[in-house]
Amino acid sequence: MNIDQLSIDTIRMLSAEGVEKANSGHPGLPLGAAPMAYTLWSKVMNHNGKNPDWTNRDRFILSAGHGSMLLYSLLHLFQYGLQMEDIKDFRQLDSKTPGHPEYGHTQGVESTTGPLGQGIATAVGMAMAEAHLAANFNTDDMKVIDHYTYVLAGDGDLMEGISNEASSLAGTLGLGKLIVLYDSNSISIEGSTDLAFTENVRGRYEALGWDTILVQDGTDIDAIEKAIREAKENLHKPTLIEVITNIGYGTEKQDTAKAHGEPLGEHNMEVLKKNLKWEYEPFFVPEEVKSHMEDLVSEGQEKEAQWNQLLEEYGKSYPEKAKELQGWLSGKVPEEYLESDEFWSFDKAVATRAASGTIINRLAEKMPNLFGGSADLAPSNKTNMSSREVFSKDSYAGSNIHFGVREHGMGAALNGMALHGGVKPYGGTFFIFTDYMKPAMRLASLMELPVTYVLTHDSIGVGEDGPTHQPVEQLAVFRAQPNFIDFRPADARETAAGWYVAMKSERTPVGLILTRQGLPLLEGTGKEAIKGGYVLKKEKKELQLILMASGSETSLVYQAADKLEEEGIGTRVVSMPSWELFEQQTEDYRKEVLPSYVRARLAVEAGSSLGWHKYTGLDGDVISLDRFGGSAPADQLFEKFGFTVENVVEKAKALVK
Repeated sequence: MNIDQLSIDTIRMLSAEGVEKANSGHPGLPLGAAPMAYTLWSKVMNHNGKNPDWTNRDRFILSAGHGSMLLYSLLHLFQYGLQMEDIKDFRQLDSKTPGHPEYGHTQGVESTTGPLGQGIATAVGMAMAEAHLAANFNTDDMKVIDHYTYVLAGDGDLMEGISNEASSLAGTLGLGKLIVLYDSNSISIEGSTDLAFTENVRGRYEALGWDTILVQDGTDIDAIEKAIREAKENLHKPTLIEVITNIGYGTEKQDTAKAHGEPLGEHNMEVLKKNLKWEYEPFFVPEEVKSHMEDLVSEGQEKEAQWNQLLEEYGKSYPEKAKELQGWLSGKVPEEYLESDEFWSFDKAVATRAASGTIINRLAEKMPNLFGGSADLAPSNKTNMSSREVFSKDSYAGSNIHFGVREHGMGAALNGMALHGGVKPYGGTFFIFTDYMKPAMRLASLMELPVTYVLTHDSIGVGEDGPTHQPVEQLAVFRAQPNFIDFRPADARETAAGWYVAMKSERTPVGLILTRQGLPLLEGTGKEAIKGGYVLKKEKKELQLILMASGSETSLVYQAADKLEEEGIGTRVVSMPSWELFEQQTEDYRKEVLPSYVRARLAVEAGSSLGWHKYTGLDGDVISLDRFGGSAPADQLFEKFGFTVENVVEKAKALVK
């Protein structure tokens, strides 16, 4: 048996044995896709297991994340630090080999995958980041940013709508360094894909602007290598390589749904060994394979060494560009500017979406790696950087991205940009349309990616567009999401605070929840808002009542406090743009803002009341919107649903005993 085949069979056996020992997992994909994965990793892909963070490495995403044992077997063999004990601990508590690949948990995993379609869409963002960096820093004689993004995707990935959104964008952008290996085995959990998936996939991708290649035999590694190398030559289009494979290869479950998501069982493990002529004990790597892998790893180290030499020469020939490149890659933000008066300065009432647009353009002058745009709503989201060009097929150096009406694809692409590194990504849409990209936003939280979301038209203030466009439950949804910061500012200065938090965040995505309508500048707003909750207006008389609000409703309670003070009720106004940030403060600080002895508390927010009772207590009250809105001018809607100074005063007085 030649070394390539022995290596492929080692991957197959490690994968099957890992699933068998765990009595849980998906052996079918690894058995069928092992030849293409091995071919890519051993013969084409530039990577170095000894340094998984090498800047110019090729990226690999297993979009079909349920086949995780395939990736873990590769990581073990290619010396990414995953030990045999980790392979044996597949799907066990606190192991390095969880059921689906998790970025930041297992060295060498480029992206968390599992929800189908997310991986391929994330890869589009990676390819966009690579193209942008290359356009800004490569010279005619030195290509310091020059790598590919590879994806292994299955039928399920290509059924999901997000994959089509992202693939359409990739085709429009001509991302030639994006190559997808399509594991075409015609089987899904319920049976044959013909039950629900009969389209011409390659025809669809050609229509999306991709090049396509067919490999009829998924065990023909020469044909697979030839196809990948051919794809690499086409720098003007992304490429989909359809590889016809047999799920559960070598077992009696081959080509059936039973091979997809259950252990093979003792009998089929014996059948597999017999068919592969495998005569080793479980979890064994033959010495020949170990020696072969040593050679391949050495080749990877040499490729990185050559790149390091190129980077050193680049630094000598282009010192300014080299310094700027290191600045981009470092992820550092302009700390001094974020503390400056200019950053925080606003002198008139504006919608917080407009204030955000001003801040984006201020940051664009200080952060050359700011990279983002909108899902076809830039004029409304105010996400355009006026001093920058459009990122397009004709100019990858541009920074303004037109994602098109593809919220879900945009969300995943932003994740890919953050994972790739070198750029500071942001994306905008209406807050209501986070319903479309929530899965990608959840993965951003799970992967601890500091993506910034510009989410405008935040309430019934949308007005005439009606309840389909008026967020009600969305704030509550994201407040429930772990490792996510919602920031709903009361005015322009608090909007600056939101951007301050977003730019300084290193491990948490931030959603800026912004108004369509203009908001007055409130006395006392500013940097204190980064604490998430603070005393905006101190009581004049003895404290009897606390009014709390976020966003546009803060001005309501601000005005109501004046009227209540006139009636002799000592009233404190607490602005709460971010519960998450408030909860990060010390207990003493939180008690200072919301002293426990004050039981009369009223929260006001044009959204779901869910969660506010944590702050209002059993004796408090909430003016909220626990129903859908309506279609009318915004001021009429606010009045209809009780968001008026008069109603705030009435409800507040009822609380004061």
